[in-house]
Amino acid sequence: MNTRRHLIMMAFMLAAFVSHPSYCEAADNHGIFTELLSAHVDQGEVDYKNLCQDNNLDLYIEQLSNTDPEKILMREAKLAFWLNAYNAYTLKIICDNYPLKSISELHTGGLIFGSVIRRTVWHKKLVTINNELTSLDHIEHKIIRPIFKEPRIHFAVVCAAKGCPPLRNEAYEAERLDEQLADQAEVFLSQKDKNNFDLKTKTARISPIFSWFKKDFISESGGVLEYLVPFMNAEIGASIKNDPKSWRIKYTKYDWSLNEQ
Repeated sequence: MNTRRHLIMMAFMLAAFVSHPSYCEAADNHGIFTELLSAHVDQGEVDYKNLCQDNNLDLYIEQLSNTDPEKILMREAKLAFWLNAYNAYTLKIICDNYPLKSISELHTGGLIFGSVIRRTVWHKKLVTINNELTSLDHIEHKIIRPIFKEPRIHFAVVCAAKGCPPLRNEAYEAERLDEQLADQAEVFLSQKDKNNFDLKTKTARISPIFSWFKKDFISESGGVLEYLVPFMNAEIGASIKNDPKSWRIKYTKYDWSLNEQ
């Protein structure tokens, strides 16, 4: 009887926790962000002039800042939260400094020097989550990459540059996350200025993203091109799968200009 009472009590406690407003808000409610993105993002390009005047950005940022991600139980919901947080705060940072031509303008000493001394805009503590200050760099490299070990996140986090994968015009959601990440991969690989594959010469010209985060893709499939096979043209994918070593990799130029309409 005591065991039964204990189980019933635990069930009530779990139900109360899951139904707590902060949990539901964090895990399931990204509707404000979807409304914002759908209104101001078209094929990955952002109408910053109007987005920066939209109250939904501040409302969503406030929601993120008051959310405790540790209360999000589902893996997919937690990853969706962090992806949305990264992208929303990137938009917020751009709006706080708009107009500008590139996010690189916000780095101390420029991109290269800022990266060396860890004073890029990504290293600055401009993000508030659960009422604690953090940085975009921390979110990406200390949370999203090491905890979730999901290479497709590199098609989802967007640093406000045209060289990035395109920003979706909807928020990431737990129940659709796998579908959304797969779609992001296909869309990014279809952008010929960033990724193109020549079957005749067996040359893959791909984004520098695949060089910067090579270890993430190799750990999943043994090689960068091997990882991309499921997301590409069937004929090209078959060629790479059958003889990946016969393919040469070259990297396209990364465009740091603002991803503005």
